[in-house]
Amino acid sequence: MKLLRGIRSKVLSSVARRHVAKRGIDLASFSFIPEPTKAPLQRIGLDPVPEMARIRREEPLHRLDLPFDFTAYLVTGHEQARQVLTARDTYSTDIRHLFSGDGPATSDDIGGLGFTDPPVHTRLRKIITPEFTMRRLARLEPLIEQIVDRALDDLEAAGPEADLAEVFAFPIPFNTICALLGLDYEDTQAFSKLGSARFDATNGGAAAFGAVSEQREFLFEAVARQRKEPGPGLIGQIIRDEGELISDRDLAGLADGVFTGGYETTAGMIALSTIMLSRDPAYADLVRSGNRETLDRVIEELLRYFSVVQVAFPRFAKQDMELFGTQVKAGDVLLVSLSAANRDEANAGLAPDTFDPLRIPSSGHLAFGHGIHRCIGAELARMELRIALPKLLRRFPDLRLAVPESELEFRQLSFVFGIESLPVTL
Repeated sequence: MKLLRGIRSKVLSSVARRHVAKRGIDLASFSFIPEPTKAPLQRIGLDPVPEMARIRREEPLHRLDLPFDFTAYLVTGHEQARQVLTARDTYSTDIRHLFSGDGPATSDDIGGLGFTDPPVHTRLRKIITPEFTMRRLARLEPLIEQIVDRALDDLEAAGPEADLAEVFAFPIPFNTICALLGLDYEDTQAFSKLGSARFDATNGGAAAFGAVSEQREFLFEAVARQRKEPGPGLIGQIIRDEGELISDRDLAGLADGVFTGGYETTAGMIALSTIMLSRDPAYADLVRSGNRETLDRVIEELLRYFSVVQVAFPRFAKQDMELFGTQVKAGDVLLVSLSAANRDEANAGLAPDTFDPLRIPSSGHLAFGHGIHRCIGAELARMELRIALPKLLRRFPDLRLAVPESELEFRQLSFVFGIESLPVTL
C-alpha cells in the first residue's frame, strides 16, 4: 500500500510539472495536494505532526519540494514567523497571478484583505477597522448573549446526548456574523457548507476554490441587494458611508473576509475548547467560576494551543534577499506555520505541547496572525469565547464526551483545524 501511494505521488507530481510547463500555474486546477505541503495541515489528534517540531528545531527556513516552477519555503519558528509576518514591504500576499481566467475560480474571485497589498489593503482595512474595535464591538455583547442562550436551549433540547459542534459551536459565530453583516438568513445552510469546504484541502485546489467562488457569488448578490436598499448591518453601513467610493467587488471581498474568518475559526475554537476543558475538572472550574483575568488567560492558552488557522496567508518575496541564512529569490513563496510557531519553546516556555491554563509566554501568540494581515476579528472571537464557554459549563456542569477522545474525527488537510461532530453527554 505504501509503495502504491509512493508511485501515485510521483505520477501526480509528474502530471503537475507537465501542466505547469504547458499552461503556467493555476492553483485552482489541481485536484490533489503535493505531499511536501501536507505536514503543516496535518494533526495527530489535537497536535501538529512531529515533523513540524523537527523542522522547527533543525531548519529556520525549510524548502518544500513542490511540482511547480517556483520555490516555496516553510517557516516554523516563532521569532522567524513574526519577522516574516511583520515585513510589510518585503512580501506580497496577492495570489491572483496564480489563477487562469477559467476553471472553478478565477483571479476575480480572489480578494479581500488577506490577498490584498498596500495601498489597496490600507484603504480597505481603514474602512472596516472601526467596526472591530473593542468599544464598537461592546454593542454586540447583548446580541451574542442571546445567541448563546438560544444555542444552549437547542443543545438541551437535543440531549441528553447531542452533537455540540452542530447544535452549539457552529450556530454561535454563524448567527453572530450574519447579524453583524446584516445578511439575510435565506441562504444560511449553503453558506455554512461552503464555509467549511473552502478551507478543506483534501481534494486539492479545485474543490476549495470552487467553494470560494460559490460563496463569493452569494455575497455579491447580498451587496447588490443592499446597494439598492442598505440594511442595518455592516454591509449597509459601509454603503451609506462610502457610497460609490467602494465597488461591489471590494465590498463583497470585505464581507467574505469577515464571514469566513469570523465563522469557521470561532466555531472550531468553541468545539475544540470544550474537548480540552472536559479533560480535567480543574480546567472547567477556571472557566466556570474564574474571574475575568483568569478566564482571559485560559482563552489565550486555548488559542495558542489549538492555532486553528494553521498556515498564514502565503507571502511572495518582492526581491532577492538572504533570510535566516538562505538565499531567497524574488517570487519565492514563504508559508508560515502558525501552529508550529505557537508550539515553539523559545516563546511558549517549557512543555509547549502541553495545555497549561496558567502559562505566560514571553510574547503574544500568533493564533490571529501578526502584522498588517493580523485577523481583524480577533476581539470578536475572544468575546464569543468569553461568553460561550462559561455559559456552557455553568448550564451543563456534568458535560462530558459521549465517546472516547480517540474516536473523534478531526479535520485533516484543512487550513482551519476543527471537528465536524462532537458527541457529548449533558
